[in-house]
Amino acid sequence: MPVELDSTVVQRNADRVNNNRGTKPIVIVGMMGAGKSTVGRRVANFLDLEFIDSDDEIVEAAGMPIPDIFDTHGEEEFRAGEMRVISRLMRTRSEAVIATGGGAYVNETTRKNISQHGISVWLKAELDLLFARVSRKNTRPLLHTADPYQTLKDLVDERYPIYANAEVTVMSHDTTHERIAAEIIEALADHLDPTQRA
Repeated sequence: MPVELDSTVVQRNADRVNNNRGTKPIVIVGMMGAGKSTVGRRVANFLDLEFIDSDDEIVEAAGMPIPDIFDTHGEEEFRAGEMRVISRLMRTRSEAVIATGGGAYVNETTRKNISQHGISVWLKAELDLLFARVSRKNTRPLLHTADPYQTLKDLVDERYPIYANAEVTVMSHDTTHERIAAEIIEALADHLDPTQRA
């Protein structure tokens, strides 16, 4: 059985984050299947902030689902739209936790934007855990290949050195979403307020 979260500790860490983040949103980056949206909602809840999934914002702006954007316009146009949407979110949604798509942080312009206007958290996960999760649904356009596992491995090899530029890194592992969210809050608190580290 997982150990119960100590709500007093979580709240103390959440207060440290909110007292020290200024007007910057928390931006969660990482691979598809890492749990950015699911965990991000819990992080937003702990911090009493709005939760935004940048993919949902892209779908709304484009008026079509992401697989259709890929099919109709190609990946390059999707990435351009993603860059515009995240740029807008960085300017207009400071009181938020924003989960980004797996490829967003790979874009240099987006990465600089997040670095300047947000606080980045890499939700990192082992390849096998990612593959187990993404295999449950056939909704990932980048994995529509002859060998999805190898494709995912190639993406991990390419992207992990880039994700490592994030200000905070937290491992996604086999536990509750609430616990990983609490671990993100603690890591953010220690990053933003190192003098009060437990």
